[in-house]
Amino acid sequence: MEPIFEALPGLEVPVDGIGRSLARMWAEEAAGGRPAPEAEDAKATQVNFVLHLGFNTDAADAARQFATVLRFAQRYPCRVVGLCPRDSDAGGPPLRAKVYGECFLGRTRADKRCVEFVMLSYDRRARAQLEDQVSICLSTDLPLYYWAHRFADSGRLADYRFLLGQAKRVILDSAGSPADAMRYPWPNPAAIRDLAYCRLLSVRQSVGQFLAAYAPAALTEGLSGVEVRHGPAWRAEGGVLAKWVGERLAACGWAAGAGEVEVRERLAAGLDLSLRFRYAQELKAFSWSGDLAAGQALFRADFGLGRTELTSGVALLAPEVALSEAMFF
Repeated sequence: MEPIFEALPGLEVPVDGIGRSLARMWAEEAAGGRPAPEAEDAKATQVNFVLHLGFNTDAADAARQFATVLRFAQRYPCRVVGLCPRDSDAGGPPLRAKVYGECFLGRTRADKRCVEFVMLSYDRRARAQLEDQVSICLSTDLPLYYWAHRFADSGRLADYRFLLGQAKRVILDSAGSPADAMRYPWPNPAAIRDLAYCRLLSVRQSVGQFLAAYAPAALTEGLSGVEVRHGPAWRAEGGVLAKWVGERLAACGWAAGAGEVEVRERLAAGLDLSLRFRYAQELKAFSWSGDLAAGQALFRADFGLGRTELTSGVALLAPEVALSEAMFF
């Protein structure tokens, strides 16, 4: 059985006939009166996108990530290749293929964007063919973006150097990757992006804008440490927040050795993430706490100019928005 491959929509086609099958699929869509590209430039013209579903992905998760890429494609039309590895003892041919296409109509009939998916299921016997097959499916004149989702082992993923080395961005998610994923010596470290970091964009902006109202010296003078707490479901986000805060404080002049950023899981009921600065002076204080489910956050601060308390909204980026943030920013 191939639960991941079977969970994804599309029509199974011969591997050596993917191009012909895509053309026939669009012709049948048009003949049925459904939206279809009327010209080549209505298809995927902006980016190549490879979604690699690792062995830790189950059928329901695969369907969710497919839906995320489909929503992303409504804004950024792309040619998508989905890779679905399977165990060699699963049986069947070493390489199988599916094709899927969908067009999205905008405010006018002229505003039409179409996306093409090619899903490839493969086992170890097909590894030697995989690079050529993926290359055939992609547009040679478009940039490549590679999303490796829930892979089980960094070393095994590193075997896909033809994707890791050519991709403009390599997208990982520290919430579902091996513990060493963000420290692993990838072929192009500058291309790595963490979806957990991108999901926290509005949190980083909110905290950053609040603290920007104070002079850097006011934030760092007497600062003995920083504490980040997170709920059980937000371990990756807690780690990302701690790393970001440490880097921002260092940019404000907080010297190495002056204190440390601690990450702890225990958190008060009703909260998902919190941040607190510890000061040697009892009169100085800063804390931020967020309830992601309720969409509410609370700032408390006193940097010697009087106590401030402020409520604000808080939310993580939607998956497709975090994906675009990781790819383009």
